[in-house]
Amino acid sequence: MRIFLLFIFIITYSFNSNAHMAHYNKFNKIEMEILRNGEVIGYNYYFFKKDSDNTTVTNQLKFTVKLFGTTIFEVESYGEEKYNKDKLISFNSKTRQNKKNKYVDLKFNEKENRYEIKGSSYTGKATTENVVGNWWSHKILQTNSQISPISGSIKEQVVTFIGKEKIKLYEKTYEVEHFKLTSKDMSIPKDKRLNFDIWFDKKNALILKVAYSRMGKWEYRVKKFE
Repeated sequence: MRIFLLFIFIITYSFNSNAHMAHYNKFNKIEMEILRNGEVIGYNYYFFKKDSDNTTVTNQLKFTVKLFGTTIFEVESYGEEKYNKDKLISFNSKTRQNKKNKYVDLKFNEKENRYEIKGSSYTGKATTENVVGNWWSHKILQTNSQISPISGSIKEQVVTFIGKEKIKLYEKTYEVEHFKLTSKDMSIPKDKRLNFDIWFDKKNALILKVAYSRMGKWEYRVKKFE
């Protein structure tokens, strides 16, 4: 019975992924707060601009971690994804992380049906099965590998369905599906390993919450969407 239910779940999600960008036509903006150990330390905003079959998603991220009044970790990033229907055409980002500059310049090569990436951590090609690892897109739950939106590196992943739950965010209660996203290769160093808990609101096709542990307990929470 469990295998049958899992099969139905996979078929449902595979079918829904075919109309991926159509799920986001209703959105103009998604606002996420970033928390560390229960304290708000920054934000992650996504803005959507539609023009016929073309969609541009702009990402703004900023957070600062302080210890005894001294900044120990700081990130500020700007990115832009461009889609034609469901196809990613380009992605560009610039990130300032602890006074170090990181970047990604991704373009879709239509002739080869591949992505060409120039990034601060990786330069080369990638298959179109990869998804840019931003939290606005639930497609990150439907792929075997993702592209870092900060450095361009490619990370293989495993997504596990945990179960259905109810969560409360900002005085609202949501029925969600809980997933675990981890690195396929768990032998890589912990500071480079994927290890996220993700809560997905299927009704709104929206990732509402992401949690992980790294130098504290972190959460990305959707505060507002319109």
